[in-house]
Amino acid sequence: MRRNLVVCLRERKELHGGAQKERAGDVWTWVALDAETKLVPCWFIGQRDAGCAYHFIHDLKDRLMRRVQLTTDGHRAYLNAVEDAFGAEIDYAMLQKIYGAPQDTLETRYSPAICMGARKAVISGNPDHNHVSTSYVERQNLTMRMSMRRFTRLTNAFSKKVENLEHAVALHYMYYNFCRIHQTLRVTPAMEQE
Repeated sequence: MRRNLVVCLRERKELHGGAQKERAGDVWTWVALDAETKLVPCWFIGQRDAGCAYHFIHDLKDRLMRRVQLTTDGHRAYLNAVEDAFGAEIDYAMLQKIYGAPQDTLETRYSPAICMGARKAVISGNPDHNHVSTSYVERQNLTMRMSMRRFTRLTNAFSKKVENLEHAVALHYMYYNFCRIHQTLRVTPAMEQE
């Protein structure tokens, strides 16, 4: 049986530097999640570019032992990275969500645009259309935001250095994979893994 992995570029984090509170830049959290066991085999903190996609997908490839079905969001940087890392040895589909026009009113300032639908595209191999979804990794994004104050929006619990954010995320996923009992699995994700 092949594994169903979901990969998504999640959660933009603004970094601030120094006492002047000037904006130092953005970093993004790249996350891979096994849809059956909820195990997070790898994550990466970096920019939203092709170089980081290449690094992240190659790290994921090195952690896998067999052929998987992979679903990504519509970020185009995945296309070349997945092909370079896996070649034809993957069942890969992309789920691209279609959003309506953003509403810029005071009441909806921090709300995302309304999702009007999704388009599933087979990129390579033979992915099962019933398992082409990014819902699990999107829910994992909420778990990450709720578990770490560094990802709570509009607070002062931000990281001033990217290294501090990387260490906090590593500690979070160590706890998530090996210590935290998942409600639906009733064991940790690592225990559910064979």
